Amino acid sequence: MNVESVREYALAKADVEEGLPFGPETLVFKVAGKIFLLMSLDADPLQFNVKCDPDRAIELRDQYSSVLPGYHMNKKHWNTILVDGTLTTKQLKEMIDHSYTLVAPKPKKK
Repeated sequence: MNVESVREYALAKADVEEGLPFGPETLVFKVAGKIFLLMSLDADPLQFNVKCDPDRAIELRDQYSSVLPGYHMNKKHWNTILVDGTLTTKQLKEMIDHSYTLVAPKPKKK
């Protein structure tokens, strides 16, 4: 994946907004006003931060060298993902999906 494909994937999700609240080098994606994805526009290789269940975050970090504790984030709940070819596009999308699901509003029960 590259910057544009990550951006298109994130924006295809329901009610997602993008912005640059931290400056021109970090693209931020929110749902319901909450961040679920931050992406560095000048990093080489590409890297992005996603929210993650704390237990799953530890598992992923142990399993993949390209999954690191969240840079400038709460390291218990966020991972930084290096897009260096270690992870497949499917795995990267699953991490974005997981983050979105954690942050998106839950449907109200009737």
